[in-house]
Amino acid sequence: MIYKFCLLFFSTAIFLFSCSDKTLSEIDYKDLNIVSSGIVRTPDKRFQNLEDYPFNPNYLLIDGMRIHYLDEGPEDADPIFLLHGEPTWSYLFRKMIPILVENGHRVIVPDCVGFGKSDKFLSKYDYSYIHHVDVMKELIETLDLQNVTFFGQDWGGLVGLRVVAELPERFGNIVVSNTGFAAASQLPAWFIENIIKFAVWLNGSITFDELSKAAEKALSSGEPSPMTGVSMFTKWMAYSYYSENMNIVGIIENFGGIDLTEGEAYAYEAPYPTGLYKAGAHVWPYLIPTQLPENERLWKEVYEKWDKPFLVAFGENERMTLRLKDDFINRIPNPTEITLGGAGHFVQEEVGPELAQIISDFINGKPVTDLIR
Repeated sequence: MIYKFCLLFFSTAIFLFSCSDKTLSEIDYKDLNIVSSGIVRTPDKRFQNLEDYPFNPNYLLIDGMRIHYLDEGPEDADPIFLLHGEPTWSYLFRKMIPILVENGHRVIVPDCVGFGKSDKFLSKYDYSYIHHVDVMKELIETLDLQNVTFFGQDWGGLVGLRVVAELPERFGNIVVSNTGFAAASQLPAWFIENIIKFAVWLNGSITFDELSKAAEKALSSGEPSPMTGVSMFTKWMAYSYYSENMNIVGIIENFGGIDLTEGEAYAYEAPYPTGLYKAGAHVWPYLIPTQLPENERLWKEVYEKWDKPFLVAFGENERMTLRLKDDFINRIPNPTEITLGGAGHFVQEEVGPELAQIISDFINGKPVTDLIR
């Protein structure tokens, strides 16, 4: 009886939740650079003369979409695969790429679907966790990358760790920072996903100021309690999901505790001429719980048996993903753990050159230690 009541309750909530969104037919298509049905492409002029981003673009056509990636350094070197998260793009790695290339590495840095110079779905309903994974898998297979070192932060970890687990023979090292690989068995996963959906619906559309106040409360009190963390997280999901034009620079500065220059701020907004280009960023947080059972299976089949080098390098001031760090420490056999002193969530911005050197040293079998700042 209780089970049936819960099922009815959550099904009703999800129905109400889905009915509250704009449909694609209500979108104003004026001034959109549409390349095919439901897909837009940021005009190249938006990326001209970006601050500290001199890299040449490369493109692959994957699943009908043009996917952008950087390919720097010697072609015959073992590649390092750097994957961004929310709400950033390959611009995030501009401080790391030169150091890695100077150390003789080939560096591959893609933009996920919906981000950076890659094509973007107009509708958030066209995005899915598994589609992000499949696109990155095809990119790696098409480029025939071997003995890859993977680095993922934020959603870069959620997507990239799934890619590694499905193509483990192509990867030799893993480095993670301020990310997780969220997982749960079948029944708990069902409840978690639907409770989160209901909480997002219950929060409804909230302003960026409301989100910022919730974040300040959660992130300024040391390690947030589970209840405080869940409250902030569902508010973050609600803000992003219902937003029509996410404040990308505000998210990076507030959640990262950093100040961007005017040029850097423009670069992070450059992929998005209007909010209609931001559907990928709007929906990404909401997709986190959608692959929990599949991820749990890969934890057991792959990561709990991982026998290659694995580095856990979280920021000293990271709070948002801190609880997920325990999974890496407790479930990966013999991981190496260091702390990136003075760094918060966006480690690439705060300690990019130092982190790049740490990754290079780790690949070369040199000892790595905490970064002291």
